[in-house]
Amino acid sequence: MKRSIAFRFAHLMTAVFLLFLAACIAPAGDVPDATAVFQSALLTATHAMQPPAATFTPAPPAETPVPISTATETPDPNRTPPALPGIFVSDLLNPLDVPRSYIQDTCRYLKMRWDPNNSAPGTVVMPIMFHSITDGEVIYADQISVTQFNQIMHDLQQQGFEAITVQQLADFLERNAKIPRRSVLLIVDDRKRSAYFETHFKPYFDSWGWKVTNAWISAPDTSENLWQENQAVEAAGYVDHQAHGVIHNVPIQENSPEDYIRSEIFGAAEAIQQRFGKRPIAYIWPGGGFSKRGVEVAREAGYRLGFTINPRGPLMFNWIPLSDVADPARPSFMPEAAIGDPLMVLPRYWDTDATLHIDTVRQISKAAAAHAKENKAVELEYYDIVCKPVTGEIPTLVP
Repeated sequence: MKRSIAFRFAHLMTAVFLLFLAACIAPAGDVPDATAVFQSALLTATHAMQPPAATFTPAPPAETPVPISTATETPDPNRTPPALPGIFVSDLLNPLDVPRSYIQDTCRYLKMRWDPNNSAPGTVVMPIMFHSITDGEVIYADQISVTQFNQIMHDLQQQGFEAITVQQLADFLERNAKIPRRSVLLIVDDRKRSAYFETHFKPYFDSWGWKVTNAWISAPDTSENLWQENQAVEAAGYVDHQAHGVIHNVPIQENSPEDYIRSEIFGAAEAIQQRFGKRPIAYIWPGGGFSKRGVEVAREAGYRLGFTINPRGPLMFNWIPLSDVADPARPSFMPEAAIGDPLMVLPRYWDTDATLHIDTVRQISKAAAAHAKENKAVELEYYDIVCKPVTGEIPTLVP
């Protein structure tokens, strides 16, 4: 990937600065809701859409430059920092789905990346959204059968995946906290009866310790019985309720009124706080709709993560695949890169074809680990020259 003009200019100015110092300084030492029709139509349209005609030419991927260090101490003028490698890319992603970094301090990033107490490079997370698991015939585009569900779970486990929570994911994405090398985040969208979780997910919690996240709609018409049922599965420790709006069936868009955005985002947080005794840290955008203002309000409300319905790829530390442009082949995928906050527009795989992507996620993880190993010496040399005087030694492994 070519370096951007801003990136080359920054390095040019760094070189000029170092020359100036050398000259001037002396050397020194399942409850149906109103969105069912909307979601079913959305998924049906997307699955039915064929690849674009041969005349369609995708826009070139946007560059993601290596973050510029904020280190202020002067590096040793007798040692020249090596050029850092570009961000890892994979041809297993759609050409329009380009990995983005979100940590702009190179020294902070490298220290967390190579801290042996953190997750190893190549650690990957596969978020999967589940809409409806049916014991009967699959009749809606957003449904899967019990057989399909169990196949997904066993395929994940057989390929070495382990389920994590939203809290673990946030800690991993923000500071590379240690999680299983291959992780999966299971997200059930919309309100469900306790029996839904007890039947489908509790057996995997009992056998493997796998927890599930529920994207809970804090709708005013929620019955007291339904609240109590979900409070019980939350208290049981295997269901983690996170925010999925209040009205919910009117997705947030760029032209959404300020009061609606705030009522959806703050209203969901306050209802979960009141009913489940905790503040949610993830906002699962209803219908996949989001906006720049919506993301700003979500951050104001204290959310650390946000999820779309765009299955662009898996997640890694400082590595989120997003798109700058609309794609005629996938018309329901809203471009999210311009939002400028990758952690609030995270992609999710769909349950309807998740099992087909498990091996792809594993391959991306393996390639990313190899890329990191190949560039480790360069990155550590850069850290030693530029960063260590400011941010200190990279920690050693704690027994």
